[in-house]
Amino acid sequence: MANELTAEALNKHDATLLADIDDALANCMKCGNCQAGCPIYRETRKEFSVARGKISLMQGILSGKLPISEEFDHIMAQCLNCKTCSANCPCGVKADDLILRGRNAAVKARGLHPIKKNVFRLLSNRPLFNAVLRMGGMFGWLTFKEIPDKNAVLSRFPAPGMDPNRATAPIASTPLRSKYPEVIKVPNARMRVAFFTGCTINYMYTDMGEAVIEVLKANDIEIVIPPKQHCCATPVHVSGCFDLANEMAQNTIKTFENLDVQYIIGACGSCVEALKTYPEWLKDDPEWKARAEKVAVKVREISEFLVEVGYKKDIMGPVNKKITMHDPCHMVRGIKVTKQPREILKSIPGVEFIEMNEADRCCGSGGSFSLAHYELSRQINDRKCANIKKTNADYVTASCPSCRMHITDGLYQNKMPQVVYHPIQVLAESYRNYKK
Repeated sequence: MANELTAEALNKHDATLLADIDDALANCMKCGNCQAGCPIYRETRKEFSVARGKISLMQGILSGKLPISEEFDHIMAQCLNCKTCSANCPCGVKADDLILRGRNAAVKARGLHPIKKNVFRLLSNRPLFNAVLRMGGMFGWLTFKEIPDKNAVLSRFPAPGMDPNRATAPIASTPLRSKYPEVIKVPNARMRVAFFTGCTINYMYTDMGEAVIEVLKANDIEIVIPPKQHCCATPVHVSGCFDLANEMAQNTIKTFENLDVQYIIGACGSCVEALKTYPEWLKDDPEWKARAEKVAVKVREISEFLVEVGYKKDIMGPVNKKITMHDPCHMVRGIKVTKQPREILKSIPGVEFIEMNEADRCCGSGGSFSLAHYELSRQINDRKCANIKKTNADYVTASCPSCRMHITDGLYQNKMPQVVYHPIQVLAESYRNYKK
């Protein structure tokens, strides 16, 4: 009896962790529309994969019938945060946000998994994180071997948590921010912007960051690259570790809020969405919410920015390639920027733009999801690669380095010839090909 009472008391405690979203959960009609779009359900056909199943589980905890168990934690992790469920919900239920609240409740009730705890401890420590990644770049050739023509590498040795045959992004020998001064001046600058590089572009895909800088300079835009900027905190936030994510968001706000710039530019849809969403993250603190809003109003994704302020079309050279485009989830359903990168690509001489089927369907990356659930993420990725194959394109473009990495792995595994780039890299190539 004592054990039963203890269990009942624990269940009631767990229920309080979700009490404030009771009404939001109740708005779900259990209609099942989320099944049609969910990339995980499409592969597994399991009810817990979809938002409806996860919402039902959270309601079971709210009623005191279920505890926040290890199994609950595992089920909440079975989500790519692709936002398709929310986009398809006829009742307007923001299921992706509710699932993150479920993860947050699991963190509060059970604590972070030891591996994630250590990873986030490293990620939140900017000097240490920078030192570790720089060391990795210096000695990466010892542990990774290059895959020709893919801008990707394979591990030479078994790596914990990574499939031995997985293609991944190389760690740059020199981070992007170390290659440039804090202020990149241009003659007769028409405006001044700050560049939020994010982690993957700074430490891995430096070619993406270099293209951003090249294009901005070609358009007479002065660039500020704050050296003390750090992770946008998306990986931490979507894992349900809200308190740490908010601390990291505050650091980003402090880094950018007093800069004399008209805009803050990013080239990663997930990073841009985070910066734009900081006011929501920090809504319970009026002072920080107000500071976040002043930053968020300046934030633009690079293609969004160029189309908004105008970019030079009279200095474009031909890029004679067939190009298709994948819409990253946080671009299409997060910040809703899809027309702008297409407009830029279609404006480039020589480009034959080919729309792929299901361009807006998740590629299966989901950040750390593809590490924890590689086989499942591969199945989702294989569908994406099959759609790419039908286009017969030369380049695949994606405005997200995480998507670029995962699709590159899919192309490698499926022995396909395409190479993945950011749309802005194609524009930079066009500018380089211009002949007066």
